[in-house]
Amino acid sequence: MRGIFKIFALLVLWGVVQNGHAVLEIEITEGVESALPIAIATFTGDTYTAPEAMEDIVRSNLRSSGFFEVLEKQHFPQDIDSTSQLHYSLWREAGVESLLTGEIIQTGDNLYRIEFRLFDLVRQKRLSGHAISSVRREDIRKAGHKISDIVFESLTGIRGVFSTQIAYISTSGSAPNKKYELQIADADGHNARTIFSSSKQLMSPAWSPDGTRLAYVSFEGGNSAIYVQDVKEGRRFMVSAQSGINSAPAWSPDGRYLALTLSIDGSADIYLLDTRTRRLKRLTRDSSIDTEACWMPDSKALLFTSDRSNETQVYRVSVRGGKPKRVTFEGAYNAAPDVSPDGRQLAFVHNNGAGFRIAVMDLGSGAMRILTKGHLDEGPSYAPNGKMIVYAASERDGGVLAAVSANGRAKRKLRKAGSDVRAPTWSPFRN
Repeated sequence: MRGIFKIFALLVLWGVVQNGHAVLEIEITEGVESALPIAIATFTGDTYTAPEAMEDIVRSNLRSSGFFEVLEKQHFPQDIDSTSQLHYSLWREAGVESLLTGEIIQTGDNLYRIEFRLFDLVRQKRLSGHAISSVRREDIRKAGHKISDIVFESLTGIRGVFSTQIAYISTSGSAPNKKYELQIADADGHNARTIFSSSKQLMSPAWSPDGTRLAYVSFEGGNSAIYVQDVKEGRRFMVSAQSGINSAPAWSPDGRYLALTLSIDGSADIYLLDTRTRRLKRLTRDSSIDTEACWMPDSKALLFTSDRSNETQVYRVSVRGGKPKRVTFEGAYNAAPDVSPDGRQLAFVHNNGAGFRIAVMDLGSGAMRILTKGHLDEGPSYAPNGKMIVYAASERDGGVLAAVSANGRAKRKLRKAGSDVRAPTWSPFRN
């Protein structure tokens, strides 16, 4: 019983969540010193008007990534429109290496064609030119994310994540009228929408590998249960309501299995649930608390948090079972693991006596680096390109989501006015 009480206390602490429908406001706290200088011109178009211009969407995306230094319009060395002749020497003198220009052309009732060009100002040539057709007015922001992804990949060689989403849990009100919401938003915090709401606690959202479903924990029936919900259609169904603990769902990379924390036999252990047959397979057998499983990209092993060594540490176990092997050794507390998409790095919560902070470790060498400076940072989740990590942080006015680059050099916060923002998980790429 002591172990069950401890895991519930742990889950309640890590399950505190966020609120509201307001945009998550991005605050850049640190950028990359060697950021790429770029200018983004006004997208011309006589027939298109919008509350937010296309170039502002792209500018905000690239700046918030930490990879780019975006030149303000008032510092442009020449006026740019669709017919402008570029004076490359002026741009080089201004220290700008790349330039994005574009036009928005109306092609039908509420339909637009967006054309854009990316120039290399150093080599004095056009890098790429693209067009996005049949864009509805309400999808202009989505098109802006797509353009941002193309520019980001063209200049860095890394796939952009601006078209991905972040899921999180939101809490509003106070007892007895407290409300919990499972929400998703664009990676820049816009277009937030509620997937499910309840008067009972919601916890631990986890994306399916195809980005179409979310698994999460709900206490709506009085006890914890795990549900899977279709993000677009809203259909949901229960996958686990065992006696005791049902917690911490994690999808296998092929989407067939869910790793769960269950206490069917008294202790909290890691189980695999076959989503096709509903059969359970127990992976760990220990009187300690085993929880927070995450999968290796090859689906052959899982990492999880355990206090079996009288310290909270990360362990690895094969999907075939067997004796788990300890992975983390530095410090007395390492928990909540998430593996980078390439399987080389591990992000986790580390406490060396200075507070709970996000750290990363090279799984090959074991070298560890602390990335954040908070006192209660939690729940790290890698972006699908492996270059950023989103996590929850606590501040005086409540919880915020924060993101840090995997090398620790770029940082930003996403906050909601008057809200706690917690339990983030970054969506996979969707083709």
